[in-house]
Amino acid sequence: MKKWIYMLLIFFWAIPNGFAQLKTYSFEQIDSLQTIQKRKVIMFIHTDWCKYCQAMKNSTFKNKEVIKNLNENFYLVSLNAEEKRAITFKSRKFIFKTYGNTAGINELAHELATINNQTSYPTICILNAQNDIVFQQSNYLPTKDFLIVLEKLNE
Repeated sequence: MKKWIYMLLIFFWAIPNGFAQLKTYSFEQIDSLQTIQKRKVIMFIHTDWCKYCQAMKNSTFKNKEVIKNLNENFYLVSLNAEEKRAITFKSRKFIFKTYGNTAGINELAHELATINNQTSYPTICILNAQNDIVFQQSNYLPTKDFLIVLEKLNE
């Protein structure tokens, strides 16, 4: 009987410590969230086929310290650049634009992930509380580097 009690205690102790959940928000939620509490918005712009995007999802965004920092200090929006639904943000409607037979990009992803006339994935785009771009970084960001970015943003 004691063995079961110890196992249950360990299990319930591990839940809050080992399974922190990363909170993500939609673009449509950002305006109302900013009226409640002003925070910087971190956009993670990715695609399903990008191996570096998947690597960031499975490493950087799974790190406990990253999760804690993002949940406490930022609003995180995960945007698939090939999102076909229209997105309303900053009182503007962004739609999916096709190029070629099957390829395309959402106008909002194009606007946020284009740096020096080049769109690449993954892109981290950070907006201030007024939704102005204050930081853009294309390419994979390992946990250590992403934590440095978050630290600088918290200053």
